Amino acid sequence: MPRTLAAVLFDMDGTLVQTEEYWGEAMFELADSLGGVMSPEARAATVGTSMRRSMEVLYADLDVERTEEQLLADARWVEDRAGELMSTGIPWRPGARELLESVRDAGLSTALVTTTPRRLADIVLGSITADLGADPFDLTVCGDEVPARKPDPAPYLQAAAALGVDAASCVVVEDSLVGVTSGLAAGMAVLGVPALQPVPPAPGLTLVDTLLGTDAEALIEVLAGGPAVEPADR
Repeated sequence: MPRTLAAVLFDMDGTLVQTEEYWGEAMFELADSLGGVMSPEARAATVGTSMRRSMEVLYADLDVERTEEQLLADARWVEDRAGELMSTGIPWRPGARELLESVRDAGLSTALVTTTPRRLADIVLGSITADLGADPFDLTVCGDEVPARKPDPAPYLQAAAALGVDAASCVVVEDSLVGVTSGLAAGMAVLGVPALQPVPPAPGLTLVDTLLGTDAEALIEVLAGGPAVEPADR
């Protein structure tokens, strides 16, 4: 029996809004303060990851050692700096606004599922809500509100459970490899729109170059492709 699309779960940075550039700028500035230059390859490896993982990638790239206390301070500095940059304006990714409106007009449940901590996600949510005139999400799951972060399936499974929908009836919209991996591991169909890093093909994954022209009907077709694995037992 064909499955019915019940919910669409959106990533935030790099998927709906062009904020990954702000995170990158903050990382490059931190690298400079540590006496080095972050390579493009290292920057790409941090896309969509947790702040701890991003710091580990940066330190390895610069060949520097930092204590746990210094890591936490560096991560907080990057978050604060990214927040400052976000306050200057948060542009949509191409086609993202129209897709979100189409999904809401279709009566589908929605969730924002992001690795970004709540205090910064709220800045972006405020911008999105002001632009649309209303909060388009039924719920938001942030990186500091989950037992494990992407690429673990926990964030997407938590969102589906909170919405009261089955994972197999959800489509995830993501730009990063860790996000795509998280969605697929949760047993969900995934629409991938890579921005700053390549995402290889995978069963259950539909890849597009842009969200322009994508609407709720297109996501029904994504769901028809189905997840490649059974939902993780969590």
